[in-house]
Amino acid sequence: MKKFAPVLVAAAAAGLLALPASARAQAFVQAETGLDSISVGGESDEGLSYGVTAGYDMPLSNGMFVGIQGTVADSTTKECASAGTERACVKTGRDLSAVVRLGTALSETSKLYVLGGYTNARLRLTYTDGTDSYSEGANGDGFRVGAGYQQDLGQNLFVKAEYRYSNYESDFSRHNAIVALGAKF
Repeated sequence: MKKFAPVLVAAAAAGLLALPASARAQAFVQAETGLDSISVGGESDEGLSYGVTAGYDMPLSNGMFVGIQGTVADSTTKECASAGTERACVKTGRDLSAVVRLGTALSETSKLYVLGGYTNARLRLTYTDGTDSYSEGANGDGFRVGAGYQQDLGQNLFVKAEYRYSNYESDFSRHNAIVALGAKF
């Protein structure tokens, strides 16, 4: 997956840029936050996810639309264990994704959609024995699926509620429930 992911993302982006612009096509950017629940090796913990997403939606026929979006996010999710002067922590790091959205307009101002694509997340392990410290990070490649609802607040502003499930390598997965405030261009 690591070898093909950059090629797939570049091909999808090039394909969307090559499509003719439609009168109702919309670029957007959004700020987002919400619950981040991670599971590593059967152990889970929760924190706050926050980030930005940018994308482009293009109308199809019968109220349907297709789009692509990229997200850069981070999280406060962290789990630590201590014994005497020793302390070990696992913290989530940045989360990058490129997904395709497919949905339908429920009305002139609301959309319902599903999404799927590639994601890459970082985990960081830190350890100290009270004298020396050790830190190591690892990236996990995976896939993301989800669904969401978008409601326009006016001509250019919208709010969104979205659920995302991400599955990475090495028994690492993530559930996100996010809300977003965005602007269309």
